[in-house]
Amino acid sequence: MRFLHLVRPIMCVLPEVASPDRKIPLREKLLWTSITLFIYLVCCQIPIYGIQSAQSSDPFYWVRVVLASNRGTIMELGISPIITSGMVMQMLAGARLIEVDHNVKEDRALFQGAQKLFGILITIGEAIAYVLSGMYGDIGAIGAGNAILIITQLFCAGLIVLTLDEMLAKGYGLGSGISLFIATGICETIVWKSFSPTTINTGRGTEFEGAVIALFHLLITRNNKIQALQEAFFRQNLPNLTNLLATVLIFVVVIYFQGWRVNLPVKYQKYRGQEGNYPIKLFYTSNMPIILLSSLVSNLYFISQLLYNRAPTNILVRLLGMWQETEGSGGQKIPVGGIAYYISPPRSLAEIIYDPFHAVFYFVFILTSCALFSKTWIEVSGSSARDVAKQLRDQQMVMKGHRDSALINVLNRYIPTAAAFGGMCIGALSILADLSGAIGSGTGILLAVTIIFGFYESFVKEQRENSGAQF
Repeated sequence: MRFLHLVRPIMCVLPEVASPDRKIPLREKLLWTSITLFIYLVCCQIPIYGIQSAQSSDPFYWVRVVLASNRGTIMELGISPIITSGMVMQMLAGARLIEVDHNVKEDRALFQGAQKLFGILITIGEAIAYVLSGMYGDIGAIGAGNAILIITQLFCAGLIVLTLDEMLAKGYGLGSGISLFIATGICETIVWKSFSPTTINTGRGTEFEGAVIALFHLLITRNNKIQALQEAFFRQNLPNLTNLLATVLIFVVVIYFQGWRVNLPVKYQKYRGQEGNYPIKLFYTSNMPIILLSSLVSNLYFISQLLYNRAPTNILVRLLGMWQETEGSGGQKIPVGGIAYYISPPRSLAEIIYDPFHAVFYFVFILTSCALFSKTWIEVSGSSARDVAKQLRDQQMVMKGHRDSALINVLNRYIPTAAAFGGMCIGALSILADLSGAIGSGTGILLAVTIIFGFYESFVKEQRENSGAQF
């Protein structure tokens, strides 16, 4: 019996969004996308009922930008169950450990059902693990009733996220729920740190957190305008205008590189004279390398921090990572030694000069890991040269100027190179963003730019199709 057939009896009880029975117009897609975003933002503001405290050091601080989660709210799990279930199922299918034919409608439905079931089980498992680990207070203090209530809230929020993502994926909106939620969280951070009206006493007097508001406040309140400008551009431990300008620069650079591609000329075997291009982008695997790397590093940080809190004198634990609070960390523990320290980005140019080995190790680790993750992803996600050649043959297309038998060899010249080099470029841009102090971290900005650019391409495509349909 095939693995997917085991899911068939459960399909009838899984929540499902019906596929649209008509083509959804662009205006309606924009409406559903806005409603989805509104529901997500509301969930990000609803606190979890029954928790004792969520003010301690956050062990998931490093991964929240990727998981679009908000601590202490019912959106605590974010898109973690969807990402985990999706990646595991894709890898199982790509490695041929489970048999699935995406050209068969039943197989597609069963595969999506299995992914959804796996996501629901992960939601329950993560909710239970969060409660038992003491993230919301000691289990004896909050009581069994509150513990069950917390798990129920997290589970219901997880179902909402799964349903919203499926609704957009089935064509009711633009893009996917995962991308929408990640980009929203990152953009919210950038906007807040640029225009936040919150005041903070830094020892130099009361200052505004937002970089732009702080600029006007300093210019109005300080007699020495030159010194006020210097402070607005270079103040420490709070967002400054240099951080904001670096963020804008990274946005522009990433969008510029998004347009780099190699167009391979193809033609139809069946219809003479019909030709086209098969584009191979520089960012062939998009933002997947940085998502995979960020998830791996964040899990290592989480395990290292938990072990260090329990056994700070153990040699193996200290080798994995040493953690402590430092000035300007906002109560958040940061790695100061061990493997966790060397795979964390240097926080300033002064730190690079003080510890050059850390900087070199980090640069090599990021570039190598992104290249390897990118090359691995094309094999397990069905976008390798072999898979692309099969897709072109199924569409009765051949490479212009080459025999059909040489199709894989031609694609092998470009696709693995684009995947590896594109992954390294993504890693290099992430390093550049971190070193320049861009708001929202290098990983976050790269995710936001690539996702927003993808939404823009979808919007343009929809507009083009609607214009074509009118004529």
